[in-house]
Amino acid sequence: MTASLILACVWALAANVLAMLPSRDNHWRRAYALIALGVPVLGLVAWQHGPWLGLLVLAAGMSVLRWPVIYLARWLRQQLG
Repeated sequence: MTASLILACVWALAANVLAMLPSRDNHWRRAYALIALGVPVLGLVAWQHGPWLGLLVLAAGMSVLRWPVIYLARWLRQQLG
């Protein structure tokens, strides 16, 4: 297993642990941090293993961070018409 796949697994594990922690404030700060850390990891996976595995890791990340994706889709739909 390469370092990029190990980093992707560590990112997924950290995302799930952060999602389980109780929080008095909103979870958006954690989501933004996970997005900021996940984008370079995704790029590294796609660079080392090709676009298909990159798309698989992207789908896994989108399933973990589904609400930012939903809000982005709503915003884009509103902007486009």
